[in-house]
Amino acid sequence: MAAWGERLAGVRGVLLDISGVLYDSGEGGGKQIPGSVEAVARLKRSGLKVRFCTNESQKSRKHLVGELRHLGFDISESEVTAPPPAACRILKERGLRPHLLVHDEVRSEFDQINTSNPNCVVIADAGENFSYQNVNKAFQVLMELESPVLMSLGMGRYYKVTSGLMLDVGSYTKALEYACGIEAEVVGKPSPEFFKSALREMGVEAPQAVMIGDDIVGDVGGAQRCGMRALQVRTGKFRPSDEHHPEVKADGHVDNLAEAVDLLLQHADK
Repeated sequence: MAAWGERLAGVRGVLLDISGVLYDSGEGGGKQIPGSVEAVARLKRSGLKVRFCTNESQKSRKHLVGELRHLGFDISESEVTAPPPAACRILKERGLRPHLLVHDEVRSEFDQINTSNPNCVVIADAGENFSYQNVNKAFQVLMELESPVLMSLGMGRYYKVTSGLMLDVGSYTKALEYACGIEAEVVGKPSPEFFKSALREMGVEAPQAVMIGDDIVGDVGGAQRCGMRALQVRTGKFRPSDEHHPEVKADGHVDNLAEAVDLLLQHADK
C-alpha cells in the first residue's frame, strides 16, 4: 500500500460519517467516541472544508445536531447532508405521494409533502415501527401500483448503538424488493447522487475529497465509486473482516477519527 503522503495528497475537503465515527447513538443522546470532538475542531481550524454526510433517518437533522452539540461537537444543521431533505426534493420534483414507513421522529421532515392516495413508498430506519403489520402495509401499497416506486433512505445492513448492533433499513428494503420483484431507489449512501450532492454543498471535486466512515460498503465503497478516496475507522460497525473485504478496499484503515485527522493534517493539500 502506498505511503500516507501519496494516499492523502491534494485533499481539500473531508466528508465525515456521523454514527460510528463521531459517536455511538443510544439512550440519553449517545456517547462520543474518544477524541472525536477535538478531532472535528482541529479539522475545522485547519482550513480543510468539512461536511457531515450521514444516513441517519431515525432523527430529524435538528434533533441529531442537538444531540451532537450537547456532546460538545461544533456542528450546525447547514453542515449536514442527510437523506430526508434529499428525499423530499425528489418527491416534489416527481409529483410523488409517499406512503411513509419511517420513524416517528422524522415524520416532521415530510410535513410539506402530500401523502394522500400514495403512489410510492418511502422507507427509512423506522426502528420499532418495523412491525409485521407496518411492513406488510407498505408491501400492499406497492403491489397495488401499476408502476411501483420504492424509495429507501439508505441501504445499511446494521449500525451500532451504545447497547449493541441494530438492524438497519437495508434489511427491510431487501425484503420488500424480494416480495414485490422491484428494485429500490436509494437516497443516501452508497448512492452516487447523494455523495455528489454533499460534494457540491462542500464546494470541492471528488478527487480532492476524502470520506471517513465506519461502513466498508456504504461509506468507503460508495465514496470510491464517485472518485473520492475513503478511509475506514475501526470504530462503530467496523469488523476486522472489513480489511479483507472481497470487493471493497479502503484507501487506509485508522483506529479512530483522531488518527485520521492526524494523518490528514500532516499530508493533505500538499
